[in-house]
Amino acid sequence: MTVASALLSTGLALGLVAGSPAMAAENATLSLRKAIAAPDGFADVCNRYDWACAAGSKGQVRGKALLSLAREVNNAINHQYRQVTDRSQYGTEEVWALPTSSRGGDCEDFVLAKKHSLIEAGVAPGRLLIATVLDRRRALHAVLVLRTEEGDFVLDNLNNRVKGWQETGYSFLRMQNPDAPHRWNAVFKGGMFDRART
Repeated sequence: MTVASALLSTGLALGLVAGSPAMAAENATLSLRKAIAAPDGFADVCNRYDWACAAGSKGQVRGKALLSLAREVNNAINHQYRQVTDRSQYGTEEVWALPTSSRGGDCEDFVLAKKHSLIEAGVAPGRLLIATVLDRRRALHAVLVLRTEEGDFVLDNLNNRVKGWQETGYSFLRMQNPDAPHRWNAVFKGGMFDRART
């Protein structure tokens, strides 16, 4: 998916962002806006991986142990697989699948592997939300957002450090809805969205 098509499919218009009082206050949690179409490639993820779209806020891992586990999983998966494009691996764009042990995967594949590992380790699925962003170079990218009592943190295949979403410098486009993860919502927060308001 190109950056232009990503922006168009999310309904991005600077008018949605600039001057919006609801967007003015910075906080530790990404707030969701209107319902929006899921990213290209996500269409059959819920059918193939039911855990990827599971809801629920009850989990065995909480507090400081949650962030510690997230750091371990982020680092382990970033080192376990090598990055390879969908075009190289599948001969087409936007295939969302778990990374293969022989070839690796791209950002969406790393996100799925991290989400699966954390759910298996006892993290509530509703705390693990896939998000699409524009990275600092304004390239389309996918990350895993971990929702904690302290705020939202980002697990990223481009960085071994788990960061608060504001620290990434990313422009958050859309994210899974925590109450119904098969649905997606616009976010329009961070990066260029914050600069557009100043």
